[in-house]
Amino acid sequence: MRYLISHPDALAELGDLDVALYDGTQPVPANLNDVEFYAVPFGIIDPRFCEPIARMPRLKVVQTLTAGYDHVLPYLRPGVTLANGRGVHDTAVAELTVALILAARRRLPDFVQAKNESRWTPTWSTGLADARVLIVGYGSIGAAIERRLAGFEVEISRVARSARPGVQPISELPEMLPRADVVILATPLTPETEGLVDEDFLARMADGALLVNVARGRVVDTDALLAELNAGRLHAALDVTEPEPLPADHPLWSAPNLLISPHAGGLTAALAPRALRLLVDQVRRYAAGEPLANVVVAP
Repeated sequence: MRYLISHPDALAELGDLDVALYDGTQPVPANLNDVEFYAVPFGIIDPRFCEPIARMPRLKVVQTLTAGYDHVLPYLRPGVTLANGRGVHDTAVAELTVALILAARRRLPDFVQAKNESRWTPTWSTGLADARVLIVGYGSIGAAIERRLAGFEVEISRVARSARPGVQPISELPEMLPRADVVILATPLTPETEGLVDEDFLARMADGALLVNVARGRVVDTDALLAELNAGRLHAALDVTEPEPLPADHPLWSAPNLLISPHAGGLTAALAPRALRLLVDQVRRYAAGEPLANVVVAP
């Protein structure tokens, strides 16, 4: 087989090629000697899905269905192209980001608790209108989040590694943080962003501000965030944590002013068709000798 892919429906669309399925639910094929294109199974980030790379001597391309690709880098060797799932999760992650912001700013968890206790307690909240929102990491997901926030009458600013019109460089982040009511983390995990949200970062955030992390858990210093939450100064909504999965006895579970979703940002009905389109397109490109999309590591 030349192509080992992780989406069952792609087999029918690529039936004219030498394609086999490995989606992580079955054993890895015994003979991987001829694999040139490997699509890593989507799901919980598991090293077992990357370990077969070492048994693929002819491998030329690794394709992820995740936007983040830090989990693949330790297994990548020189000469192999890495492409990510840019575009696959934009819609779903942006939806959850807005949902988390609204839930936190409109105090929806308090209403759920009151309902469970049969209490009728109208409550004031900060709301979202007129909030100043800072998006840290302005790739396709960051842009999708902004599009969905456009109708909420908010003021949006943007920070990214590379400055461009309307997007400020990361060097200006310290001066921008105190002016933000909501700080959204949508940056990839890299050596530069690991631990980016540390004690100093959090201290610069305004009193009562909301931190939303839909990036990677390791972008945030968990202990530093816990200190701010327990002090009652900041609020947070996390779709990703460090560690992950979060152990049942972890102090984040009981921290005040915190909403947690279990890394579910991309898990909607929108995932499968977008993943299928990307995989089929990428395999066809490779088979035709055309440039691949979404290349994040070139050989």
